[in-house]
Amino acid sequence: MLIERPHKLFRLFYKGAIWQINTDEKVIYLTFDDGPTPEVTTKVLDILDAYNIKASFFCIGQNVINYPEIYQLLISKGHTVGNHTHSHLKGFEVSNEEYFANVKEASKYIHSQYFRPPYGRIKRSQLRALQKDYTVVLWDLITRDYNANLSNEYILRNIKRLKRNGSIVVFHDSKKAEKRLLAVLPEAIKYWIQQGYTFKKL
Repeated sequence: MLIERPHKLFRLFYKGAIWQINTDEKVIYLTFDDGPTPEVTTKVLDILDAYNIKASFFCIGQNVINYPEIYQLLISKGHTVGNHTHSHLKGFEVSNEEYFANVKEASKYIHSQYFRPPYGRIKRSQLRALQKDYTVVLWDLITRDYNANLSNEYILRNIKRLKRNGSIVVFHDSKKAEKRLLAVLPEAIKYWIQQGYTFKKL
């Protein structure tokens, strides 16, 4: 559970980042990381269209360069986009200068006030600096759809168990997560709707 839902102490370590939207409304904020990706992102869009849901996509700059038509499709359909670095860097493993340069490079192609660090791994010094220009968004629930060792049933069970108002939920529109994402996402949406939840974008 500490992986799927970060502990309060961990959230305090990254002061000022957005983990959850404080609301009494039964609302879910769906977010997707690592795209745009051919086939996967477009299939996610088809699922969201079927339920008239708007979501938020944290994009990798290099993928935007490679698949600009999919990126423009996200925008034309009214979804929010965010910066997820240019090459999916782990902030812990590089200098601040390299990290900031990578984020800046992505910003040439992704015009957004929102930033999410890949893996959620970012130094506090990097966070503080980026907060001058971005709203840094982390998450209240990560589905771990990228993990091939997890079954669809396990992922969906965690989604049901950890649901709550204002949750920022992370899926991944990547080839690595494709099989689990496309199986679980429609079932999760149906479940949330049955429970009286609606959906908003950032």
